[in-house]
Amino acid sequence: MDAETLPPTLEEEFSKFVRDPEFPCLGAKSALATGSLKVVAARDLTSAWNDVVIHRELLRWSQDYQDDPKGLRSLAVVFEGPQDLTERQFEHAMWERIQSFSDKDAWLGLPYDGAVSADPEDPHFSLSFGGSAFFVVGLPPNASRPARRFPRPVMVFNLHEQFEKLRAEGRYERMRERILHRDFAMAGSLNPMLERHGEASEARQYSGRAVEPGWGCPFRDSRG
Repeated sequence: MDAETLPPTLEEEFSKFVRDPEFPCLGAKSALATGSLKVVAARDLTSAWNDVVIHRELLRWSQDYQDDPKGLRSLAVVFEGPQDLTERQFEHAMWERIQSFSDKDAWLGLPYDGAVSADPEDPHFSLSFGGSAFFVVGLPPNASRPARRFPRPVMVFNLHEQFEKLRAEGRYERMRERILHRDFAMAGSLNPMLERHGEASEARQYSGRAVEPGWGCPFRDSRG
């Protein structure tokens, strides 16, 4: 098989997805354009096979940002499968992976970012790896929202601090409105799960599924 007939890598697949003109997330587009979108290939969302490697990448990503806190960055973990997960199955597996990463962080004695809450019911909740706050955008293969629908399971990790900087610079609301407008154009409806940090727990947004009013987050961090 020559180079022209080789199947695309997971990184190539995901980069093409983000590059699509209809894809609404301007932050991911900016990260890709500046070479600040890192893709980590993993095997199976329902397995702990790559958890140690993924956690190590999160720690490196956090440290790299602290060393050079410029621009927008995203770390996308693209799993080979399973590709037939329902939204609920994706949500369950995604939180299992998050719990595993968090447990490793705690085992290493790393602090929880003091700027956010470890309680998933708290409106100021965010995850913390390597002492830095993160939030996650899950992309289920069978997502009901087209902007979240990728053929393979994906977890995109974003540093909380970089969006706080956008707020401080007065750029966050403008970017948020543009993303909402683009998402509406793509789906024909507003995303009911999008809330500002501090208004409702961002944990409700992670999986991409429209969770029920009484939904309870399964995540618990031992440092909280």
